[in-house]
Amino acid sequence: MSDRIESTEIQQLIPHRYPFLLVDAAEDYVEGTSITGLKGVTANEPFFPGHFPGNPVMPGVLMIEAMGQTGAILMSKTLQADPSKVTIFFMGADKVKFRTPVRPGMMLRMPVVVTAARHGVFKFKGEVYADGAKAAQAEFAAKAVEHA
Repeated sequence: MSDRIESTEIQQLIPHRYPFLLVDAAEDYVEGTSITGLKGVTANEPFFPGHFPGNPVMPGVLMIEAMGQTGAILMSKTLQADPSKVTIFFMGADKVKFRTPVRPGMMLRMPVVVTAARHGVFKFKGEVYADGAKAAQAEFAAKAVEHA
């Protein structure tokens, strides 16, 4: 049994879709504990033509969003949340640092670890590695909210 979570399952776990789905697959899922998101950054990403022309760099806020989506995948799977009834909302980020630019052709690995979980709120520590080099890090939180 593989612990890899493919794109089709990710789309059953969180509502994000292209062009805003920033996780292609995930692996190393440990229920309620940790997960690693994966993203292949291509030259066709919709943000590269404007960020920056002639010197394409992935926006740092999108790296944070990709970590957040990775955490949401872990939450949805752990809580067995039905995305038609529950939305996982990003609550905030602290201790954000950007270390190295992410460019087209790089593979992102995003290990995310749960530091606390209570009453549908999860706190995480995450990192983004681009081709093995640390590109970003953050602490962040998300909350599962039932639809009205």
